[in-house]
Amino acid sequence: MNSSPPLAPAPPRPEPAADRASTEELMDAYVLGNYGRFPIAFERGEGAALWSEEGRRYLDFSSGVAVCSLGHSPAVMAEALARQAAKLVHCSNLYWVREQAELARFVVERIMERPGKVFFCNSGAEANDGLIKLARRRAWEKFGPEAEKNEIVTCRQSFHGRTLGGIAATGQDKVKLGFDPLLPGFVHVPFNDPAALRDAVTDRTAAILVEAVQGEGGIHVATPEFLAEAARLRDEFDLLLMFDEVQCGAGRTGDWCGWRTVLAGSGTVAEPDAASWAKGFAGGFPIGAFWVADDHAAALGPGTHGSTFGGTPLACAAALAVLGEIERGGVLANVKRQESRIREAAAGWNHPCVSGLRGLGLMLGFVLDPAAMQSAPGFSESGKTPSLFVVDAARGAGLLTVPAGETVVRWLPPLNVTDAEVDEALAIFDQVLSTLSGR
Repeated sequence: MNSSPPLAPAPPRPEPAADRASTEELMDAYVLGNYGRFPIAFERGEGAALWSEEGRRYLDFSSGVAVCSLGHSPAVMAEALARQAAKLVHCSNLYWVREQAELARFVVERIMERPGKVFFCNSGAEANDGLIKLARRRAWEKFGPEAEKNEIVTCRQSFHGRTLGGIAATGQDKVKLGFDPLLPGFVHVPFNDPAALRDAVTDRTAAILVEAVQGEGGIHVATPEFLAEAARLRDEFDLLLMFDEVQCGAGRTGDWCGWRTVLAGSGTVAEPDAASWAKGFAGGFPIGAFWVADDHAAALGPGTHGSTFGGTPLACAAALAVLGEIERGGVLANVKRQESRIREAAAGWNHPCVSGLRGLGLMLGFVLDPAAMQSAPGFSESGKTPSLFVVDAARGAGLLTVPAGETVVRWLPPLNVTDAEVDEALAIFDQVLSTLSGR
């Protein structure tokens, strides 16, 4: 019989050092430094507001860069996620997935309003890679490999993602540096230059890929004439016309499709053969998607494309809840109404550092005048671009925005943003610009 005295209880373990570290210290120690991050961490959000770890409230007019369509933690999304998570989170694409089928039906019948098929993935970059594969595979099958019909025409200042395919398609040199050899077969033309687009298309062109509104490139809106020329070239050269709707789609411009907002009232018809989405598609839950017209859907048959986590029941339930709320809740009308209110208010400002306001819906860009910015207090010695300097100043005043290139400040508020929130943002930004003007 063991008569040893009972062991003394173990002393409490000291709190791990990591638990006492600040978020900044933990990020620096363990997270890859591939992002230029603003010096702030948030712990909760509600609607268009975020609260930092220090408890300060910020008005969020960046929405996770056009991701949080209904603001932060909307009840309709939280409830859908909870219900679905209790039922089925993941199911392999080896099987039928009911939620995926229902979301695809919504895309086909409500968003595109044209027969087609939908593929689901996890991000806009993946969706655009899928479009690239679609265009090349379709041309390979129809014309044969000897035709070498594999080039894709995109635009300068475009942005199509951070994968090797995405950066090759993107018409900005800064995203390509250091990643050679790039995926070949891309031609970049000036945005909104129909003549240059025509000159670039040849018998080797498999597709034209274009954003209706360029987001990362500076909030540039396509012209109806440019999209019309792209559609004519599609018919003449038997290629695909593909629209990247990752940032400007899913209601951001006040319509389900950004190109429809561009073409409204122009008399121009330029329906695509394929289109991609992500960002706001599920209000913050990761999902990407692309639609393909029925005429071309067979190009991606079994074994040609896939995604382990693409179209999970959980992601699709979130997207169905968000898109359904956008449709039912008068959100699209609110987007156009709030755009008008913002434009009307900004038209009454007189700030030398702002030279214009461009964009569509709630994808707006305040264009800064670099020369006028030189007189802004603290700018010349900051070493920052005009857009970053103004974004930092707005954040200091409690308003979150994001740069779009060196001279544009983007406003991307939730699509259901209220009058009061818009008025608050306008007042803050007006005061920031007044301070920068030395008033």
